[in-house]
Amino acid sequence: MVLLVLVALFGVFGSAKAPARNAQAPDDSESTRVSELLAEFPNADQQSVLVVAERGDGGRLTEADIEALSGLLPVLQGQAAAAPTGPMVSDDGKAALLVTPITVGESNTDTAEVIGDIRADLADNSIPEITLQVTGGPAFGADIAAAFEGADFTLLLVTILIVAVLLIVTYRSPVLWLIPLIVVALADGLAGRVTAAAGAAWNLQFDAGIISVLVFGAGTNYALLLISRYREELLRVDDHRVALSTAWRHTLPAILASNVTVVAALATLVLAVIPGNHGLGVSSALGLVIALGAVLFLLPPLLAIFGRKVFWPFVPKPASGGAEGRAPEGGVWRGIATKVSRRPVASLLAGLALLAVMAAGLFGTSVGLDQVEKFRGGSESASGLETLSAHFPAGEAQPILIVTDAATARETVEAVSDVDGVVRAHPIGESTDGALTKIMVTSEYQPSSEESLAQITDLRDAVSGIPDTLVGGAVATDVDARAGAQQDLLLVAPLVLAISFIVLALLLRSLVAPVLLLVVNLASALAAIGAGAWLSRVVFGQQALDLQVPLLAFLFLVALGIDYTIFLVHRARSEAKLHGTRDGMVEAVAHTGSVITSAGVVLAAVFAALGVLPLVTLGQLGLIVGVGVLVDTLVVRTVIVPALFTLVGDRIWLPGKPAAQETMKA
Repeated sequence: MVLLVLVALFGVFGSAKAPARNAQAPDDSESTRVSELLAEFPNADQQSVLVVAERGDGGRLTEADIEALSGLLPVLQGQAAAAPTGPMVSDDGKAALLVTPITVGESNTDTAEVIGDIRADLADNSIPEITLQVTGGPAFGADIAAAFEGADFTLLLVTILIVAVLLIVTYRSPVLWLIPLIVVALADGLAGRVTAAAGAAWNLQFDAGIISVLVFGAGTNYALLLISRYREELLRVDDHRVALSTAWRHTLPAILASNVTVVAALATLVLAVIPGNHGLGVSSALGLVIALGAVLFLLPPLLAIFGRKVFWPFVPKPASGGAEGRAPEGGVWRGIATKVSRRPVASLLAGLALLAVMAAGLFGTSVGLDQVEKFRGGSESASGLETLSAHFPAGEAQPILIVTDAATARETVEAVSDVDGVVRAHPIGESTDGALTKIMVTSEYQPSSEESLAQITDLRDAVSGIPDTLVGGAVATDVDARAGAQQDLLLVAPLVLAISFIVLALLLRSLVAPVLLLVVNLASALAAIGAGAWLSRVVFGQQALDLQVPLLAFLFLVALGIDYTIFLVHRARSEAKLHGTRDGMVEAVAHTGSVITSAGVVLAAVFAALGVLPLVTLGQLGLIVGVGVLVDTLVVRTVIVPALFTLVGDRIWLPGKPAAQETMKA
């Protein structure tokens, strides 16, 4: 029945296609309003491609070189939407610029075809000793599309291989690993189609790669928890169906609480003003609900069909419960938990010291990458921008665009011309009805540098007294995106903590434990971000985190970290009813240490797979979350949380009564 439902859903959503990701700033920001107004101008679908030329020996261009460059204008005309212009020679005489307006497509992939044709035409008409580089906004978009060509398939393949290898190592079975992998893969396939349909229906923007990573990571974690408890029950009873039913009932509260926490945390992104964050919240929540449904309702029937033999060659049997069943529970994890409980103060201080050292990486961390820094690996557009900046005003490739009333155009030009760093400002067109004028401002500053970002504020201040005058363009979009990202972080982070607290309080029926666990989780998240930022700077040479990384990293670290808290503490509460809080935590670590570690390693490795994508944002996110999950699994859940529970004792369950006392009274 479940398979039939899946097939039907695949058919319903099979043709869905999510809209392209292109908006960076909030919908109500000044730069976005400028983009909307620019659509009212003639040839609004045209943008300029820049061809930068310089001699291979770095010398001055000769008259023959300039004449040869002029001969390229007819070549460029073949792909141009209007007459190409140039060559414009730089003041130092070492570079020249050809400007070609083209009609851009609906997506970067469509525009990439035109850029590819331009580059091919220039290659066929090369000039001896002259290097030609195609750059500008459309060229950047084309190079981005080229960099991501096949990237989603690569990410999916790497993710599947990582999960497969780790499941084989975990289960030590040539068969068992296939079942959860198939279930999660089906969930990911359906999630991709459902989220695409949601994106098309609600105009959501999101990164499909992150959705796949979340579905694979969380889905595999749920499967590990269920199968681990199933194996434990098989050591106690003969009927594998009874064992499976018992395992399902006992793990259901933890899995549901885990899923609800992450889904609710992601749902807070609905309030985000950055379109990418807003869309990611809805799509990720849908993906994780689908992963939950697949694990809870498709995985058990498949396990029931194969029975206990699916664990071959290490088949769990009741007769071996005394020997095989208790050895793993009383092994390494029991030993670690016992040592922590004997020296809780030293263990807690050691764990917190490690987090403090990691968090020190936050010092010196900056946020915000320019257009060139956002993509790993070189590109012709990036190299062309560097060449252009070396010989022309750095802002030539990304001019600032101002829209104003036609009647105040001259006043606007005069006002912005007096702003520091403005090379020139001049009108370049009127809207179709003649009511608006578009003014192009060229800056001497490198786009997205501190000077250029501050210049946008200066320009907006300069025209603030001129009615209906707005400053936009790529750099202005960056300014608005940075402000929006900060707003999202300050809004979403407290909501995520509040939701996590509520779920923990309801699950544990305590107020003390959720507060302490959230403080530890928050410290762990900050430590991971600090360590990731430091590694990005020192190891990978990335001097800043991208705008979306702090928010998404915090959200994933807190929400996913709560998963392991729930897996551990839910079991600890159950064990405390029999053994008391201190010994109950030792039992909980002994029973869950292996599965939590396996789940953490899987999730960290899956997030690390984001590093195969060319986008620095995803690489940084994968690095931070990967490091954070490992530390959370190996240090926080194994050392810090058990030490806290030992020190606080039965008071951890307040205002409820200590669990062991509840049992005795019952």
